[in-house]
Amino acid sequence: MTQPGLREVEHEITVSAPAAAVYRLIAEVVNWPRIFPPTIYVDQVPEGPGEERIRIWATANGEAKNWTSRRTLDAQALRITFRQEVTAPPVAAMGGTWIIEELSAQESRVRLLHDYRVVDDDADSLAWIDEAVDRNSRSELAALKKNVEAAHAAEELTFSFEDTVQIEGSAKDVYDFVNEADRWHERLPHVATVRLREDTPGLQELEMDTRAKDGSVHTTKSYRVTFAHHRIAYKQTTLPALMTLHTGYWTFEENEGGVAASSQHTVTINTDNIARILGESATVEDAKRYVHTALSTNSTATLHHAKAYAEGIARGGKKD
Repeated sequence: MTQPGLREVEHEITVSAPAAAVYRLIAEVVNWPRIFPPTIYVDQVPEGPGEERIRIWATANGEAKNWTSRRTLDAQALRITFRQEVTAPPVAAMGGTWIIEELSAQESRVRLLHDYRVVDDDADSLAWIDEAVDRNSRSELAALKKNVEAAHAAEELTFSFEDTVQIEGSAKDVYDFVNEADRWHERLPHVATVRLREDTPGLQELEMDTRAKDGSVHTTKSYRVTFAHHRIAYKQTTLPALMTLHTGYWTFEENEGGVAASSQHTVTINTDNIARILGESATVEDAKRYVHTALSTNSTATLHHAKAYAEGIARGGKKD
């Protein structure tokens, strides 16, 4: 029997891929920011055989939200149940099930079930959640279908890299420099303007204009999830023309020499714009090198400015 005030909805999609492969993709939540457009970052903590707790940061109707869920994974039944443990208002309760059904050796049906209640059974809040669940479910299923069906192509177009700078200072000071992005236009020559919002502590909305080597200015927007003094994860939602995906994280690991500060990027190339940006003869590899150089140049510059900042403080200087 349905509980009073409980809404139950279902979305489904047919995917041209084996059911087991689809299940694995859904089970591996660390890849969700690369697969599902609304997802910014996911933390995964195993809690026993088939059980885990995950923390998800995602956008809903243009707003950044975060919640904690418990999941039960059943690889044999190709079923994953989830229940939000810590919800974000106006959600009072949220849960559901992923069900993957084999249609043939190379085709499967993915069903995504949700059940939820709102705080005080408020009608406006229920309408907001109805819209968010519908929008995100359709987006997630469409992205899942696209990702699975184009897995080989995505592998060829997606790449990751990391830059590390050793700093004779504290992880806190280096973290503060990167965390305080609202001051980047004062501290980083390649940043023209910055707009930073942090309505929820640890969840930032960052929009900035950066200058390229040729003097052109590019606007990007990102959501960032911060973990004080050791990690800042992000996902760009407004992207340069040569990318369809850009996620990454900054890490700050203390060692005997101070702190190893790193910037990691994962990028997918937008093949539709290669000729327009780089010329008719340019290849995917040319685009990868171009993007790698541009991102690495900016992130390494940021790390070196953070190094100067932190080492200045370590020598007894004042924070700017």
